[in-house]
Amino acid sequence: MASLIEVRDLLALQGRMDATQLSHILRTPQAMIEAMLERLEAMGKAKRIQEDADGCLSGSCKSCPEGKACLREWWALR
Repeated sequence: MASLIEVRDLLALQGRMDATQLSHILRTPQAMIEAMLERLEAMGKAKRIQEDADGCLSGSCKSCPEGKACLREWWALR
């Protein structure tokens, strides 16, 4: 199980990552990684980066049944 410091250090080394990548590399459940990232955000140590809808190739993200599931959410250190 990863610690908050390991998540922060991996973000520092990689620049920006998504929760799935962090979960896979640190071998920690994604829900735990997401909770740690939200905690880092609350502490002012990390920031959430949302992709723009302009990156959608089909142009149908607004009517996507998954609710914009094709848009990725990245995390980076402040």
